[in-house]
Amino acid sequence: MVRIGYTMMTEQAGARELVEQVVRAEQAGFDFSVTSDHYFPWLESQGHAPYAWSVLGAAALATERIPLMTYVTCPTTRYHPAVVAQKAATLQNLSQGRFRLGLGSGERLNEHVVGGGWPAAHVRLDMLEEAVGIIRSLLEGGNVNHHGAHFDVENARLFDLPDTPPPIGIAVSGDHSCEIAGHLADVLVATEPDPDLISAFERHGGAGKPKVGQLPVCYDTDRDAAIARAHDQFRWFGGGWPVNSELPGPAAFESATRFVRPEDVAASIPCGDDVESVVEAVRAFTDAGFTEVALVQIGGDHQEPFTDWAEKELLPALREL
Repeated sequence: MVRIGYTMMTEQAGARELVEQVVRAEQAGFDFSVTSDHYFPWLESQGHAPYAWSVLGAAALATERIPLMTYVTCPTTRYHPAVVAQKAATLQNLSQGRFRLGLGSGERLNEHVVGGGWPAAHVRLDMLEEAVGIIRSLLEGGNVNHHGAHFDVENARLFDLPDTPPPIGIAVSGDHSCEIAGHLADVLVATEPDPDLISAFERHGGAGKPKVGQLPVCYDTDRDAAIARAHDQFRWFGGGWPVNSELPGPAAFESATRFVRPEDVAASIPCGDDVESVVEAVRAFTDAGFTEVALVQIGGDHQEPFTDWAEKELLPALREL
């Protein structure tokens, strides 16, 4: 049975609201949660970008059961991998073993702020591969010294190690990233229900490992209002990874999506209160081979009615998959 998750989307709500929302998601019966890790929102209309790791720390203490996961953190530019390892160990301890560390090669949108430039995609993947090795070494304990192609680590050690290291997920979008994930990850992370990603991940060593997808939805009893909100805040979603990873800020996403119509968004994102449309969208992920799907309710001010609807109608229907 597919596990259904809830997304704390830092781009569309403040820190306190995000924690309150995941507490309600736990009460509603979601199986797990994921959290984006952004410095900027995609679009100005989303309006938020609190520090994800502070939110996660608060959520770890405010919740009791629901697993937490970064979806995803870039451990190469804005954060040094040695610091990511310390943060992950701390979250695993705070949550008493409920944390998974989702990692990816990042987006220029968030990583440019430290002024180090934005490497080519193949360089970013090389950096990610090296970073994952550093993080795993630190989470295993002992002193770590590393002098690699992209990172240096000088006599680092984590003093507060969790009893069990957090599983590491790696975001994939093509064969090279699937190869890295198959070799190094405990979990696959993706945003498209593409069976080729699953087969490539399994071919490179990922067979039998969890595979987590993500699906935006826009619940509202007024479907026209849902479409308008999805278009206003989520029309960037259809740009695809090669585009979305390269644009430098919300203004660029505004420009890149200026010709996207509301009907284009409605064709790719379930909008309204039709349970079956969400079930069919989730089914596309399960048919592709995903074992978990995290839902994103669009609109920071529209989480409570969504979780109420999910508890009463949507989650019971999704349990049938």
